[in-house]
Parts: sequence; structure tokens; C-alpha cells
Amino acid sequence: MPHADYVIAILLLLVGLYGMLARSNLVWKLIAMSFLQVAVIVFFVALAAKSGAGPPITGKEATPLARDYVNPLPHALMLTAIVVGVSTTGLGLALLLRIHRAYDTLEEAELLRRMRE
Repeated sequence: MPHADYVIAILLLLVGLYGMLARSNLVWKLIAMSFLQVAVIVFFVALAAKSGAGPPITGKEATPLARDYVNPLPHALMLTAIVVGVSTTGLGLALLLRIHRAYDTLEEAELLRRMRE
């Protein structure tokens, strides 16, 4: 399968979208949001991959060609996205804990009903 990484990214995206739209529990929505983040990271890393290319460290070659090297910027940006994703998930879990303590539920419909009262 030549584009398996793109298929994996699409499957992760679909699982995340399904979880955000079909689930009513806020914990499951947070997990689905994490799936969406991972799908974006997999997609960008797949876009940045080059077969037969090496790290962008030049030796004593006279004329280095760009096609022989992998661009490190997308990979560095995705490392930043991973850190942001972990932070977002941690903050979301903390907020869900506070919501559960205040309203004793994490079901979306029940929570909205209790907030109106």
C-alpha cells in the first residue's frame, strides 16, 4: 500500500469526527479531540517524508542538492504540536474534573439541563 500513512491519517480523522459528533459524554469528546490532533500530526509528518533523503547535515560536498535532504521544519512543528496536544488534553481533563465535581455528570444533555436550573 503506497500511501498507507495517508489512509491512517484519514481513519484517525474519521474516528475523531465520529467521536465529537456522535458521543454525548465529554470525556469521549476529549478523547476524540486527541484523535483529531494525532490525525493532523500523522498527515503533516507523512507530507514531509521523502524516500531516499537524509538528514540536512552537509558534509564537504561542493553543491548540496535540496532533493537529497529532508526538510526538518515540519517535524519540528509537529513536535511542538505534540506538546500543545498533551497540554490541551491535560487542561481538558482538569476542566472535566471540575465540571464533574460541580454538576455530578459529564453527559452533555444532562449537564446543559443542570446548568439551566
